[in-house]
Amino acid sequence: MTRPMTIAEKILAKHAGLKEVKPGQLITAKLDITLANDITGPVAIREFKKIGVKNVFDKDRVVFVPDHFVPNKDIKSAQQAKIVREFAQEQNLTNYFEVGRMGIEHALLPEKGIVTAGDLIIGADSHTCTYGALGAFSTGVGSTDLGCAMASGETWFKVPSTIKVEFNGQLKKWVSAKDLILHLIGDIGVDGALYKVLEIGGNTISSMEMDGRLTICNMAIEAGAKTGIIVPDEITKKYLENRTLRQPVFYTSDENAQYEKVITYDVSKIEPTVAFPHLPENTRPVSQAGNIKINQAVIGSCTNGRLSDLAVTAEILKNRTAHPDVRLIVFPGTQDIYLKALELGYIETIIKAHGAVSTPTCGPCLGGYCGILAEGERCISTTNRNFVGRMGHVDSEIYLSSPAVAAASAVLGRIASPEEL
Repeated sequence: MTRPMTIAEKILAKHAGLKEVKPGQLITAKLDITLANDITGPVAIREFKKIGVKNVFDKDRVVFVPDHFVPNKDIKSAQQAKIVREFAQEQNLTNYFEVGRMGIEHALLPEKGIVTAGDLIIGADSHTCTYGALGAFSTGVGSTDLGCAMASGETWFKVPSTIKVEFNGQLKKWVSAKDLILHLIGDIGVDGALYKVLEIGGNTISSMEMDGRLTICNMAIEAGAKTGIIVPDEITKKYLENRTLRQPVFYTSDENAQYEKVITYDVSKIEPTVAFPHLPENTRPVSQAGNIKINQAVIGSCTNGRLSDLAVTAEILKNRTAHPDVRLIVFPGTQDIYLKALELGYIETIIKAHGAVSTPTCGPCLGGYCGILAEGERCISTTNRNFVGRMGHVDSEIYLSSPAVAAASAVLGRIASPEEL
């Protein structure tokens, strides 16, 4: 009789060809998808070529999404993108996404059905943990490990233990998935789940749409987690219907599975939350933010660039304009999201509010371009990290929030709750 297992352990066991696994065990597992972008891809390609194999393990399962410095911002970024482009052409990769077809990788892969429930996925980008929202085990790795995996179709893992987090109750108005994950990180700290799985559940999550679930799992890494994962349910099935390219496998955690600990929250006690510089754990309720003037508001990224994020942004900006001292920059997650937002009038509302709307790209999130901060400037952002110098000058400041708080702050010129409007 096999030991009771969590969803994460079951996925790892299946892909390792084992009946069971337990925390701390070293395994080799077969992969469903490998992913890289225009920063990490060239390094992985170089390592792949060192191995001496001619072809990737599966041209349908090796994915490249240039999204960090694309459209190219300078000669160096153009060279990086060229390496990825030429490798994709040489290997005849099915899933290479050029400008005009691409999106921010962690918004694009679920949308295209490239990742699905039950998958084991690695990506040379720390926010690969996003796909746990679909009921997959998905995690970031270094480019060297990725290069080897592109050749072999497998990699090694140390099986992580799991922390179960339950969010229960009814969300207050303007409180979103972003506020829940910021609240959790503020509670347990940026190393509170170091090399562990965060299994996210509770009745708040079971009634949450996929956009919100993707936001929560995206930021699991900000608590140090190996991945975040949500047990798939009817909302997952509905999202994957007519979308996924491969048959999803719906795993669940056994009732008596062993967790390192269980953390529970009553979400009715959580209000819109802001992470202050210079760590995602430095959180406080927006009502306690004080009078902090901002120079820029960024809405988008792989965390909050989905259609529902643009919907709430447009709702707040309707018949209003950004404060004259604030640059408002909006990044839709994918071309499809951009198009739908256009059709629904969200983009028009944002532009009329004096917002600048970008093609899908990571942009300023990693200090790339399209919104770099100067010395002494402050930005409120729906991105996932606010480390020193993350978005530009080392003497700039980044405050993390939901799209609702970022949009309200853009209008008022200071960190503010939508309630104030």
